Amino acid sequence: MTAIRRFLPSWLSSYAGLYILFLYLPVIFLPIFSINTAATPKFPLSGVTLHWYEDLPKTPALIDATWNSLIVGVSASILSTVLGILAARSITRYRYPGRRTINGLIMAPLVLPEVIVAISMLLVMLQLGLSLSLFTVVLGHVLVCIPYSMTVLTSGFEGFDRSLEEASADLGESAFGTFRRVTLPMVAPAIISSLLVCFTISLDEFIIAFFLTGTEATLPIYIWGQLRFAAKLPGVLALGTLLLFASFVLMTIAEILRRRAARRTQNEGGLYA
Repeated sequence: MTAIRRFLPSWLSSYAGLYILFLYLPVIFLPIFSINTAATPKFPLSGVTLHWYEDLPKTPALIDATWNSLIVGVSASILSTVLGILAARSITRYRYPGRRTINGLIMAPLVLPEVIVAISMLLVMLQLGLSLSLFTVVLGHVLVCIPYSMTVLTSGFEGFDRSLEEASADLGESAFGTFRRVTLPMVAPAIISSLLVCFTISLDEFIIAFFLTGTEATLPIYIWGQLRFAAKLPGVLALGTLLLFASFVLMTIAEILRRRAARRTQNEGGLYA
């Protein structure tokens, strides 16, 4: 039994290392092939060049798709975070019938097949008479991003010291003023983290955008269209590398802020960490 206990941590570490290698090894090839002089992604590399990166700003369709993705990402992240703040506040602060059921329904898009969600959203939009555009993409992304926002914001609101709000009320501040001046500043790292997470999810999301977009393509849709042409593949690899790097940076910042918010609300009196 002792030998098994000694062997188990080593085995688990090896398994975790192999799992991470299997998961991220294909991603590592993306930046490697993006600097290859040849249009075909294969080893050995024909040479090293940044030509594919230099050509990206010279493509009008790519610039338009980038602006569309930024508009959708910013809009979806703000709406998702605002709705997430209200929902997280309600679930962590109050006790009412059906609270767990409502929380489960909000989190449902995380486990439902995304293609089913996309088709359902498309049917709803058409029944409402809405024409497919960036607006419908934003609505679809909000539905997908709210569960992520809720996850981040709930950790920020949990453990919040309610005595700070009571002290504010005793000093004559209104309920809305207390929420604006006391509660929101204390969970500000979680709010910023939610914005970054939702923006990253929206920026990389493809299936919802594929079904709900009209004539204005987002970056994932643009990349999908370029994959039909072999000559466009190096540019797609370069663009994918930039998106990968941006997603990694944003998610890292979001995780740092989320942990800071969790520590901040769990410290004595909810003081700054």
